[in-house]
Amino acid sequence: MANTTRESLYGPISNDVWKKASQIKLVIFDVDGVFSDGRIYLSNSGEELKAFHTRDGFGVKSLLNAGFELAVITGRKSKLLEKRMAALGVNRIYQGVDNKLVPFEALLSELKLTAEQVAYIGDDMVDLPVMQHVGLSVCVADGHPYVKKHTDMITYTKGGHGAVRELTDLILQSQGLFESAQGMSV
Repeated sequence: MANTTRESLYGPISNDVWKKASQIKLVIFDVDGVFSDGRIYLSNSGEELKAFHTRDGFGVKSLLNAGFELAVITGRKSKLLEKRMAALGVNRIYQGVDNKLVPFEALLSELKLTAEQVAYIGDDMVDLPVMQHVGLSVCVADGHPYVKKHTDMITYTKGGHGAVRELTDLILQSQGLFESAQGMSV
């Protein structure tokens, strides 16, 4: 029987997922449940707080430095997110989005890419419409069970705990760029 998997840095990955990852030029991220663990902390003054993992920041910077296009599409609006993405160098931020297909299609047109050249990582039902159109759809380990059944890959790592880095490492590794990738823990 032919080997249908190969080793990523995190564990076995199907050859199909590896091939899809090798074609990616744009990575789109959901935020809550992906960059963060999905919990929202509110202070007594109403200030919103979230935790972001520095490993994910390193992965994002590595992709940017390797020439990949990156975008964030999220249903919530947050100044905190704007600050975090600015620190990482991600300029394409779509917040308060009900229909994530609209900015997805705009990105394809603007960047002159095909859907097969796009990876999307999410965790919940609102992410599925885009996931069903991209070349590589990824759900975090602790994502919604229905979403996990309808994606190409489920990360070994939970959202907010390095799942973004797992995807960025896979893309870089599949394209032979991992060892030369230069990021920064931000």
